[in-house]
Amino acid sequence: MASIPSSRLGRARDRLGSARVFQAASVRNRLAVIIVAVAVAIAVIDQAAGLLHASFPPPGPLSVNLSQTLAAPSTSHFMGTDELGRDVFARVVAGAQISLEVALLVVLIGLAIGTVVGVVAGFSGGIVDEVLMRTTDLFLAFPALILAAAIAATIGRSLQATVVALAIVWWPWYARLARGQVLSLREQEYVMAARAMGASRRRLMFRTILPNVVPTVTIQATADIGYAMLSTAGLSFLGLGAQPPTPEWGSMILESLSYQPTAWWYATFPGLALAVTAFGFNLLGDGLRDWLDPAMRGLHERAALLPADKEPVAVEAFAAPASPAGTERGVP
Repeated sequence: MASIPSSRLGRARDRLGSARVFQAASVRNRLAVIIVAVAVAIAVIDQAAGLLHASFPPPGPLSVNLSQTLAAPSTSHFMGTDELGRDVFARVVAGAQISLEVALLVVLIGLAIGTVVGVVAGFSGGIVDEVLMRTTDLFLAFPALILAAAIAATIGRSLQATVVALAIVWWPWYARLARGQVLSLREQEYVMAARAMGASRRRLMFRTILPNVVPTVTIQATADIGYAMLSTAGLSFLGLGAQPPTPEWGSMILESLSYQPTAWWYATFPGLALAVTAFGFNLLGDGLRDWLDPAMRGLHERAALLPADKEPVAVEAFAAPASPAGTERGVP
């Protein structure tokens, strides 16, 4: 068989590797959009039903039926019932709204505080930077969930306390991220040009630099929604968040412990809903990174638009040469 030029072999491997990355990212992004869209749609429908004083799905998350306690999944109760005969499916759906609302509030509050602190610290430098960053380090010195649990226990056991506690431990991460971005941007030519034209410090920070920091912190915030949902469920599981009979996923898992393993459905479905939704937001964050990051976007565009060689490439061109020991290495 005729030998294949090294240039063609390199192009073939490059195209194959880029195409694999592009296809994997496309599948991952579509899956993320589907998961997040379903979760958001359920939460919106449940909120609309509450405004209309209706229950979705019937009979509602708080409807008690003592004749159907701990009933296994069936056609009448898709996910079974709990110890009070309440429909688990209705409670899981209601929990989607609660978990999303709490997670969004936590991330938005933490994002707003952390971004402002990071931008001010990174742009100002000096004593201002030292004071703000040492304060940030003080919060980061404690494990996030333990600090949040201590704050929630001090404030009070409720969803409102959960939002405050998680927002307090969440903002330092955004402050560090925003500060790092500002340090790399403040000496850029367009910032120096704006400063030379007489732009004020406030304008430089919030009109010139901040718009270029937003994409990075937005990507992180999107992925953090899933982590915020897990943290919310964790505090509720510890008895520090939502209190019965609120249909929050972590609280439902806590209530189910006394009935395991007999009533397996009681904890399984809230746990699956929590895991799948958090996983979807993590994938969505990765998708936004691929879309907003110029390097990743360029790779995907290159894989999508790269034309095939006019001359056919043999299948052997995509195989890596054998190692000295005779074993084959995978395509990089």
